[in-house]
Amino acid sequence: MTDTPNEGAPLPAVLPAGYRIGEWELDEPIGYGSWGCVYAAEHITERTRAAVKVLRTDLMSPGQREAMAGLLDREVRFSLQADHPHLVRTREVLSIRDTAHPSLEGTTALVMDRADRSLRDLLDATEGGPVADARAILLGISEGLADIHARRWVHGDLKPSNVLLTDTGGVWLADFGLTAELDGTHAYGPPIGTFDYVPPEWWTDQAGVRSVLRPTADIWAFGILAHQVLTGGVHPFPGADERARSLNVRSYASGSTALRLDPAIHEEWARLVAECLRPDHASRRRLTAPDLARRVRRLSGVGRGRRGRALAGSATLVLATMLIALPSGDAPSNEADSSPAPAPGSPADAFPAGSDVPRKLRPVIVRAAAGCTEKEVTPALLAAMLKEESGFDANASRPKDDEYGIAMWTPWVFNSWAADGNRDGVKDYMSPPDAIVAMASYLCWLDQRFKQSGLHKDLTGMLAAGYRSSDKTIINERGVPERLRPYVTAVQRHLAQYTK
Repeated sequence: MTDTPNEGAPLPAVLPAGYRIGEWELDEPIGYGSWGCVYAAEHITERTRAAVKVLRTDLMSPGQREAMAGLLDREVRFSLQADHPHLVRTREVLSIRDTAHPSLEGTTALVMDRADRSLRDLLDATEGGPVADARAILLGISEGLADIHARRWVHGDLKPSNVLLTDTGGVWLADFGLTAELDGTHAYGPPIGTFDYVPPEWWTDQAGVRSVLRPTADIWAFGILAHQVLTGGVHPFPGADERARSLNVRSYASGSTALRLDPAIHEEWARLVAECLRPDHASRRRLTAPDLARRVRRLSGVGRGRRGRALAGSATLVLATMLIALPSGDAPSNEADSSPAPAPGSPADAFPAGSDVPRKLRPVIVRAAAGCTEKEVTPALLAAMLKEESGFDANASRPKDDEYGIAMWTPWVFNSWAADGNRDGVKDYMSPPDAIVAMASYLCWLDQRFKQSGLHKDLTGMLAAGYRSSDKTIINERGVPERLRPYVTAVQRHLAQYTK
């Protein structure tokens, strides 16, 4: 029997603090799973803490409830079977009996061990570089995944918010709402998922109202997640939002673009991530979850490599991959000629000797270009665009055209492509790092749009023209409009000067 503060009143969509389920008293919501809300909870006599996931079907239509019945049953069944140090433990499964609220009758609640945070929380709090305890986290995820696959299930929704962490070093996979049991080589699930973590074939492997689920989907998701853990949250495919990134994923899978991982990742880890992110199921299935766990276990001893920084906990970044936080109002210095020769492979070495590209901006430009998989979006192109747009002046403005800052963003357009280049949680079109990273993201998207529209000649010219106009203008005119030719010519002249 449950008690509520307002007996007899309709239950709100979010259960109130103090609501009791079995011997557990709910507190505030701490997260949302695939099919329900997760609450902090405390045992009413033992005062031990837990997390209670309430799988609510009362808010669904009759048709939705019928469709969800099988999924809820699978989640409960898998949760009860889960018995591994890296899978969240389900203590008990309760069925709500509440005569005061008939709509809740029969609602299922899972009482689980409670973590202190999720990997999503950790990524959000990380300011560049690998997250703390990156090796232990990746090892825990891979071993939990290996156990799931060994029992012939597919997790189906591996992402940072479904990786739980404790202050004592616990790493648990959680949220089994999309977990499915294999029938032969694959399983079926609803055609839903988190776009940032579904593999390329997810978009085509649909069977009516069902989606094909294979173990290789979890391998792909691990590759995305590992890249984020090793870079402090950077997704390996560029884009301003999930849909833009998913477009880049499909472009990569079709062979139109290459995979370009963050160069800061140690080369052996980068090799493993690249194997996880092979573009199709057939090539990805060679890497099984047990093999993945063994590889991660071996690589967990890898420290600093020639490609980048130490794997976990180091605050030292290789200049070629770090974003330099410049005060939004500071114009960078153009002093270039009197400085010592740059070290090979450094950001300064990305441009010819004597280049007028400000040294303080070079790491930003190099890092921004590395976030795009298209070969045309290079540090030299970004520098050429910035040179023509503002002459590298962080305070440049054209109020009559509503354009401001080093990349001459129109504020409302910038907001559509905004990126936090400073890693300070604030996106500002007057901040050079923010403006440059957003420019690279937009140019990358334009590049893919043009290629998909059959435009392959003079891509750098079309990118420059597209930045000054729009993708539709270039696609409709099938090239650079005459009115934009002087601007494009100037950009290409700078590009020649900045290309080594």
